[in-house]
Amino acid sequence: MNSAEHYTDVALGTFDLSDPEFWVAPREVREGAFHTLRTQQPISYWEEFEFADAQFPRGPGYWALTRHDDIWHVSRNPELFCSGRGTNIGDMPQEISEFFGSMINMDDPRHFRLRSIVSKGFTPREISRVEEYVRQKSAAVVDRLFEHFPDRQCDFVHEVAARMPLQIICEMMGIPADDEDQILNWTNTILGVGDPEFTTTFEDLFAAGMGIFQYAQALGEDRLANPREDLTSVMMHAEVDGERLTPQEFGSFFILLVVAGNETTRNAISHGMKLLTDHRDQRDLWWNNWDTHTKTAVDEIVRYATPVIHFRRTATADTVVGGQKIEAGQKLVMWYCSANRDESVFTDPYSFDITRSAQPAQVGFGAGGPHFCLGANLARREIAVMFDELRRRMPTIEVTSEPDYLQSSFINGIKRMQCAW
Repeated sequence: MNSAEHYTDVALGTFDLSDPEFWVAPREVREGAFHTLRTQQPISYWEEFEFADAQFPRGPGYWALTRHDDIWHVSRNPELFCSGRGTNIGDMPQEISEFFGSMINMDDPRHFRLRSIVSKGFTPREISRVEEYVRQKSAAVVDRLFEHFPDRQCDFVHEVAARMPLQIICEMMGIPADDEDQILNWTNTILGVGDPEFTTTFEDLFAAGMGIFQYAQALGEDRLANPREDLTSVMMHAEVDGERLTPQEFGSFFILLVVAGNETTRNAISHGMKLLTDHRDQRDLWWNNWDTHTKTAVDEIVRYATPVIHFRRTATADTVVGGQKIEAGQKLVMWYCSANRDESVFTDPYSFDITRSAQPAQVGFGAGGPHFCLGANLARREIAVMFDELRRRMPTIEVTSEPDYLQSSFINGIKRMQCAW
């Protein structure tokens, strides 16, 4: 083991990033594999995995980018590295790609138009309006723990980390509380691809997507006719150059919003609780100096956890990245999990350090450019407020079991994790 026991030395040629079995290997093995790539072969070409029940042909392969600088470069040059041909490793028809990914899987000018409309729901004014929701929902989560768990132990993921972000998204969008569990089940299925507990077939995935889509279309059409004080109404009535969102566009964006806005924040909070349990010195430092360290602590949790493991781009012309020739049409996969451990950028990257400077930037919300996470500031507020509520009212809370991790090369998820206070 190396670097304070955080990774195992792994030789080139002994692992396959495309193989699902790699993603159930011990974490220190995966960390070791990416360390080997960053230091020995930072840009390498990989064959795509052939899934037995795949609905679409196996793709031609991809370049794996493992260094922070290369990922930063690709993210910030969208005219050379497009998103419109898909942002997951495997290829899907464009209409399915946009159905599930909305503007994540678009390029300008379509991306700019859609983002300009939906961003009206994420202005500083809108986020400040949501701040009170965030505090209320965080307080309600802790109230419920005291009320329902007299033995002072529970599944942290289900009762804390998953509950609060989902409730906030539902509150923002005007979704009734009675529908929250159904929304959660749909999002688990979409992001659980590869984990047999959640998604076993393409039909499961498509059924979940259609469920959310139809729910959102109905919600959008209702708010178009009967606007209320919610984000759905803001988005359905917002105009850019005289154009509004169609119900279909809103449906696809809604899939993106509830999946990204719920699952990634929930996983950051779950990983954060595990990190604060394992690193008591950092927990004490933060919780005793809350205002001083909150900004950097939240970003350090996101850096260390990297809830979204990768996204892909496609080269639009022959070019060079990090000294490697890339041909037009070839795929490039940006491994954010590796960039956030890049020794050339982060001092002692395997250490969890809540005082770590915000610059250079971690890439847990993306590496800049037009696709930088629209909800990054909301996610940061949710993480900060949830931990503030816990430190004030449950200062002894800690993780008491090993996390049950999601089997995925896309989401660094935790399915279950016991805690006590």
